[in-house]
Amino acid sequence: MIVCGDDALATRLAAELHGVYRQRVTLVVPPAAGDEDGAAGGRGRVRAGAGALWGRIGRISAAIGRPAPGEPLPPEPPDPYASGEVLLPVREIAAPEATEEVLREAGAERAGALALVYEDDEANIRGALAARRLNPRLRLVIRLYNRKLGEHLAQLLDLAAGGPAGETTVLSDADTAAPALAATAVAGTSKVVEADGLLLRAVERAPADDGRIAEGGLCTLALLSSTVNDPAGTEGSDHSGPQGPQLLPDDETVKSAAGRGAMVLEAVTHSGPRRVGRAAPLGRLFSRQLRWAVAGVAAAVCALAVALWWATGDQPLHAAYLTLLDLFGIGDPAVGEPLSRQVLQLLSGLAGLALLPILVAAALEALGAFRGSAALRRPPRGLSGHVVLLGLGKIGTRVLARLRELGIPVVCVEEDVQARGVPLARRLRVPVVLGDVTQEGVLEAAKIHRARALLAVTSSDSTNLEAALYARTVKPELRVSLRLFDDDFATAVYRTLRAAHPEALTRSRSVSSLAAPAFAGAMMGRQIIGALPVERKVLLFAALEAAGRPELEGRTVAEAHRPGAWRVLAMTIAGGTTVWEPHPGYVLRPADRVVLAATRRGLAQLLR
Repeated sequence: MIVCGDDALATRLAAELHGVYRQRVTLVVPPAAGDEDGAAGGRGRVRAGAGALWGRIGRISAAIGRPAPGEPLPPEPPDPYASGEVLLPVREIAAPEATEEVLREAGAERAGALALVYEDDEANIRGALAARRLNPRLRLVIRLYNRKLGEHLAQLLDLAAGGPAGETTVLSDADTAAPALAATAVAGTSKVVEADGLLLRAVERAPADDGRIAEGGLCTLALLSSTVNDPAGTEGSDHSGPQGPQLLPDDETVKSAAGRGAMVLEAVTHSGPRRVGRAAPLGRLFSRQLRWAVAGVAAAVCALAVALWWATGDQPLHAAYLTLLDLFGIGDPAVGEPLSRQVLQLLSGLAGLALLPILVAAALEALGAFRGSAALRRPPRGLSGHVVLLGLGKIGTRVLARLRELGIPVVCVEEDVQARGVPLARRLRVPVVLGDVTQEGVLEAAKIHRARALLAVTSSDSTNLEAALYARTVKPELRVSLRLFDDDFATAVYRTLRAAHPEALTRSRSVSSLAAPAFAGAMMGRQIIGALPVERKVLLFAALEAAGRPELEGRTVAEAHRPGAWRVLAMTIAGGTTVWEPHPGYVLRPADRVVLAATRRGLAQLLR
């Protein structure tokens, strides 16, 4: 496996392939500062003393590879410094870009799969084209933010390979992580996965009054941490153990669990599209005072028309016509007419004088509203119960779109007016506060004291933490969700915030840790349906054939369940019928296709 990238996703993906799937990995990363040999001419150079990289990879592998209770431990990797000789399990090549020469040096002509996960879409496209020339049968996994471009590129590369579609997979870390990040910021928002035409959602359930877990749903995916109210607990981290989250427990464990929350899988029977009107409401064009003034003039005109009809005995329509002529000053003077007619004409003229400035004000307000539609909105004065989204980069843009799809009010905070998500916020008419969140008054302008949650998704851990700490001083019970990369740092942040504000909910998520399993599954060439976060762990949903897998073939559904590793959720039998909640005594046949939930290590064991 070859992984080419320049950020945390490449490092985590290499660790995922090596630590979970036990694959030989070559990692192509930009040269370190001062490494002139690696940068010269775009040619890669294998680093002999890559102890720092192995330490970084080893720490991440240990974090994501810690087995669940009762799960067998795979063979340990060889000692990289055995007998004084450097034998790196992860081979590293220093190169600024994945050129054809660098890919040939990395072994692309003999590799099984190549992942291009640079932050620059253009660099990934150039690398993919070069890799396809070197090896037409190479499985490509490409990271692209542009969805339409990704679809066209995948079709082009599959045609160039001359084989069946599916050799090229285009993924986006932002699209993969956005649903989980949005869900953590909203109480009660479900985490949704689509499997074989059915929408599934994972719902967190609190224990009942007697401490037991409420029954219902397809199955229990996980038991949440038992240290919810413990300041020194491990909730929100990747740490395992009896107090940490237990993935895919058996029925006996669920029944005996007391005082612990659970994540239950449910089926969504209907999920219709949400329609959003494009027409601007009248209140956005004209102010309240102007609308009242127009209503007053209209009422006066109606009263004058009725009075004229009553005084002259004329036809109602003709009386209204004469009133309008008098209103606009184009009627004949009422010389020689009865006194009542003359008085009504004077009153109509006065109403016409009042109507003129109202029409001018309406035109000016409408013009200003249309001009202001291209500008950023400010948070409304009475806004409350919204989500404050910090950061409108690649991740923030996708999270904003997901929150608006759910119909959740959002106020964005962004320092750069040229950020990627600013045009989207303008188009969706989402209020945006421009400014540095570390400066006083910025979060107050976003109405943080009346918000329901803060979602900090900037690329800086320190900025996210600083915003969360300041927001908690303004509103101690605020729900906070942070984007944090380092797991140890996330655990320390969680414990500190829990000790300081035990009544508030704190969550941390890492975009690279959420996206890495999907990228690794695509590199292995398996059908990964989706992923659901459980605190800082991840559950994968996959569709596999039972044939050739002794853990599934010939076993009953109950026997095929491996607690802490995988669980059969559904199966597709002859005729293409998908059966959810299959009978525990059903024996899986080779022709059956099963949909299962699995841990990353459990899925890797099935694939081996």
